[in-house]
Amino acid sequence: MHPWVRLTATAVALLCFTATPLPTLAAAAKKRIAYVTNGVDPFWDTAAAGVHAAEKEFGIKCDILMPPKGIGDQKRMIENLLAQGVDGIAISPIDAKNQIGLINEASRQANVITHDSDAPGSKRLCFVGMNNYRAGRAAGVLVKEALPDGGQLMIFVGRLEQLNAQQRRQGVIDELLDRPEQDLEKMKFDPPGKVVGGGKYGILDTRTDNFDYARAKANAEDAMAAHPELTGMVGLFAYNTPKCLEAVREAGKLGKIKLVGFDEQDATLQGIIEGHIQGTISQQPYYYGYHSVRILNALSNGDKSVLPKNGFYEVPIVQVRKQNAEAFRTELKKLQAAGK
Repeated sequence: MHPWVRLTATAVALLCFTATPLPTLAAAAKKRIAYVTNGVDPFWDTAAAGVHAAEKEFGIKCDILMPPKGIGDQKRMIENLLAQGVDGIAISPIDAKNQIGLINEASRQANVITHDSDAPGSKRLCFVGMNNYRAGRAAGVLVKEALPDGGQLMIFVGRLEQLNAQQRRQGVIDELLDRPEQDLEKMKFDPPGKVVGGGKYGILDTRTDNFDYARAKANAEDAMAAHPELTGMVGLFAYNTPKCLEAVREAGKLGKIKLVGFDEQDATLQGIIEGHIQGTISQQPYYYGYHSVRILNALSNGDKSVLPKNGFYEVPIVQVRKQNAEAFRTELKKLQAAGK
């Protein structure tokens, strides 16, 4: 073969090879997003299903981190993510007021949004979740249905440092006392540790357990022992109502103490179906996970149109009563299975 022909063949081969551009490292690497919860609870498993569904849909990598020991663990997790160069973080703040500095620092290095519980004084880009105050009022409506003639109640919650817990609690109180609806940005809170009453209903106390399930049950037991006049319990976190149900059942007071809860633990749904729990307020956490990832993925690609104008992407609540509990549980299981 003539040398020129050999050269031409080599050149053609080289041209054919370079006609398809090599992927850059940036193009080859998937976007990395983190979904950070405020603790460990089955509630977050449903949110995780939404995260996984969004991962598949948008072709990205998402880490799900659940701090088992509170605010210190959550801070360490966020600092590690920032050191690793994560593209975006969705955070459920454990103590919004005292974590503003951490959230603002994170916002300088990555796209940051909040979910489930907000930190409105921070530089987070938006909040994904329900209106916790209105959800509290919706729970108050369930209490009124269970105790139409009034009664004395106790509220149970994991911790009150979280803004969502404060807002839910106040919503329950305001609804039961027939107060006018408050503005989220100008809310006034009844301090815990004092009896709040007026009219037909009284709130005797609010007990916290710091995500300790044994303590949550013990709180319900202690409440019944200390207050024989107790006629109702409201659980603000997912596990609170199942633990109240256990305590009430063992005390032989099923039906005598009315129960209202939040979220969709299977024990809660079964209790509603069996008639032992009046109802629960579902936040639809699947959509917390899905929309958090959807928004952060778009932001990582420079698309800011996904940000809600008021900084609040509201996920609607669902009131679950006996008449819709079976259908709700069937749909919930479909969503959980789809996200695996």
